[in-house]
Amino acid sequence: MSGLGPKPQVPYWHLWTDDAGVSHQQLCHLTQYQAQQIGSADPQWNNPQPRGDATVVFTVQPVGWIGEWHENPAPQWIVVLSGRWFIESMDGTRIEQGPGEFSLGEDQGCVASEGRLGHRSGTIGDVPAVLLCVRCHVDPVRVPCHVR
Repeated sequence: MSGLGPKPQVPYWHLWTDDAGVSHQQLCHLTQYQAQQIGSADPQWNNPQPRGDATVVFTVQPVGWIGEWHENPAPQWIVVLSGRWFIESMDGTRIEQGPGEFSLGEDQGCVASEGRLGHRSGTIGDVPAVLLCVRCHVDPVRVPCHVR
């Protein structure tokens, strides 16, 4: 399986809540890849996650859209399909993402402070942001980068 190259480390941003109820963002990496062959296809790197209930939601945020301070409805993976958007956490960290970039939104259970709760987000530029959200029906974990 040497043709696969080195084991991947795929980056994602994790929006999480600390024990004081403040949201933060941390750059993390998926690292638990395994070389696997599916059927007769050449081997590839796979990083299976625990099985569970999930809802897939496709979202189109119009040009100029701003989602003022709110929490994610549930822990969810958010993948940018097209356009650009930003996410700002309560600690003041703001990230921007474009096509192919993704994050784990897990800011449930925040405590309002100075008019902030969870995060705010919005579109960037002159085209809508199209997002694929995989909403996981699990409890949030208050530890950054717990998904590897």
